[in-house]
Amino acid sequence: MQRCVPEHDTHERWVCSACAFIDYENPKIITGVLPVLGDEVLLCQRAIEPRKGLWTIPSGFMENNETVEAGALREAHEEAGIHPKIQQLYCLYNLPHIGQVYLLYLATLDSKETDPGIETQATAFFKLDAIPWDQLAFSAVSFALKQYASEYLNDKPFQLHTETFKPE
Repeated sequence: MQRCVPEHDTHERWVCSACAFIDYENPKIITGVLPVLGDEVLLCQRAIEPRKGLWTIPSGFMENNETVEAGALREAHEEAGIHPKIQQLYCLYNLPHIGQVYLLYLATLDSKETDPGIETQATAFFKLDAIPWDQLAFSAVSFALKQYASEYLNDKPFQLHTETFKPE
């Protein structure tokens, strides 16, 4: 394999010098839910790296042969043992420097029952004025929560929010 720009392409890629197979490396999709119950959000404390011990929302890498919504619901069940109802796509967050795109759904819960999975050391419901902002695991989570808190507290309609992370 060698790095080169294949004919009729615009990006450098790994290409097999024997058979000309092109190994396309494309961004990974992370999908998840922002689970809410009334004026509280459910957060999961990570039991694994990266960012072990910090808080996040149930989310993870999308699998082949599943829709974005199905992946979000699977992650919600795997990480928090919840079965939320998806309301709408809420956040699209780009991380081009690491080849990731977050698609997060606003989702409602019927109860505070959770059953944390092996990637989660704890779950907790937080009032919007008590979110542990300095203990959030990922910039995408912080962005989504800030948008949600602003809209909820100001009684504004929930909209789709987009952002691109720019490393310093």
